[in-house]
Amino acid sequence: MAPNDNQPAFDEEVTTQTELYTVFPKWEKVYIVSLITFAAWFSTLSSFIYYPVIAFVARDLHTTVAKVNLTVTAYMLVSGIAPALIGDLADQAGRRLTYVIALLVYFCANVGIALQHSFVALLLLRMLQSAGISGTFSIAYGVLVDISTPAERGSYVSALSFGMTTAPTMGPLLGGVIGATIGWRWIFWFLSIVSGLCLLLIILTLPETARNIVGNGSMAPSPVYRLPFPHIMRHSHVRINGPDSEVARKSGWHVPNPMACLKVLSRKDTFIVVTAGGIIYMAYSCMQASLSTLCIEIYSLGQLEAGLIYLPFGFGSIALTCVSGRILDRDYQITARSHNLPVDKVRGDNLLIFPHLSVPLVLQFLLGLSVQMCFNINNTLLMDINHRTPATAQAASNIIRCALAAVAVAVLEDVMGRIGIGWTFTLLGFGALGSGLLYWVDRGWGMRWRTESHEGHEATVVMDMADEEEKARGTAEQEGCDVNGSIKDRSPR
Repeated sequence: MAPNDNQPAFDEEVTTQTELYTVFPKWEKVYIVSLITFAAWFSTLSSFIYYPVIAFVARDLHTTVAKVNLTVTAYMLVSGIAPALIGDLADQAGRRLTYVIALLVYFCANVGIALQHSFVALLLLRMLQSAGISGTFSIAYGVLVDISTPAERGSYVSALSFGMTTAPTMGPLLGGVIGATIGWRWIFWFLSIVSGLCLLLIILTLPETARNIVGNGSMAPSPVYRLPFPHIMRHSHVRINGPDSEVARKSGWHVPNPMACLKVLSRKDTFIVVTAGGIIYMAYSCMQASLSTLCIEIYSLGQLEAGLIYLPFGFGSIALTCVSGRILDRDYQITARSHNLPVDKVRGDNLLIFPHLSVPLVLQFLLGLSVQMCFNINNTLLMDINHRTPATAQAASNIIRCALAAVAVAVLEDVMGRIGIGWTFTLLGFGALGSGLLYWVDRGWGMRWRTESHEGHEATVVMDMADEEEKARGTAEQEGCDVNGSIKDRSPR
């Protein structure tokens, strides 16, 4: 029976087709996205699960709440920097190996936090915890680009966003319940156990997807990248040349460069999208950071009740996640058809030419709907315009959004005290609305910028190839001279 257009056949014989974007079948894609969402979930959860027990931690370690808050600040600072290194490592050394390293560091940090008994140890281990886990979202977006075409990518981005949006809702609730029943240290034992399970699943079942290593998934990687039981994933039987197969054969390894994300930001279209997303994230962070404090003050809520008020936001995000992927995919197809461009879910599309208390609770639900949609659109667009280095691009985005959020949250209390709560959030609302102008700029000029960047990149590649050929020619001539000289030295006098 001949294979259909959407899924390759998996026979014992080698399949022969050309330019298939990915050989991963639908069920493998779903499993891979579920697993990387599980891993990325810890990045946000580790921050929010900690908030309800800060006072208990301070009391247990005989220090002040202000000092324990420094561990929150340190966690945020590291989470803005570490993905720059992890993203570049994932783009050039592979997703699977980077996941294993990141989760192993995170697991060890959680065990250390559960066992430590000093503020200094807590501060250092929280920084190590952040360094290990904060880059998992960057790696995850890289995996999505590896295994999904632009026409179907929106659905997978929405699924991945589920992990990011449920953690702020579940985190405070889990932290409050665990801290109040069996003690705050068990929060980190819980994170150790669950992250250890995730690490085991990745080691046993997550195949390498990086296109510079396995192409479209059909190229056999070196032993270090292989699964212990390779036949778990049936795509391993397939040998199909894809659009990145040649790139995979020629790619070399280099030391991860944390400055690579700054190079990504030098592209005008990327900078526009990242800044717009950063402004939205800044407004979101300010609202979420102040929510429980303001509700406790205004409505006289208790600690558990203050954790429950995050649930409507989570419900809104989950509801939007269920439909936003289809909306994005449908919008992609409509835009493509309006410009007479093909939509190919098998081989992929050429993106270079593609243009691209009831009241607060109800508002929290609406916020979850709208913010989640903004995040999904922003992250999908960022991946599409940086499809060669998606993890590095996400790391660059993380630097901008964390920097904006950290500064805004740091001055939030002072601003609210000076101009009032209403005017503070009105200004944040206008800032978020103004970010839409940046998307309008990218819609108008983004294609031209991407074309110019692509042409400049192609010219650089040609020059580099010419330099390499010249060096090789010179080396060959030098070796020829050395051979002739050696022959003359050995000739009888």
